[in-house]
Amino acid sequence: MASPHRPGFYLGILIAGFIAGGALTALLRQTLPESAARTFFTSTWTANFGPVSADLLVVNFTLGPVGLHVSLLSLICVLVAYLIARSIF
Repeated sequence: MASPHRPGFYLGILIAGFIAGGALTALLRQTLPESAARTFFTSTWTANFGPVSADLLVVNFTLGPVGLHVSLLSLICVLVAYLIARSIF
């Protein structure tokens, strides 16, 4: 029976998978010739959030806009990172 993991474990898996997927997407954009496969694997969907302003009387700052670019390779890398981490831990 698998032991429950802390939320930090799953956050680490997401971060590692998205970084690996983003690197793989950038690499394939550089190396693959223009084709349907390149378009399918390297197309991204973007979610934007922001800008968010905060006025804390002493400090005033604005964060954003923050965007998340998700591709098919990023999702595959998240799945592979989860499976590897699950088998190790």
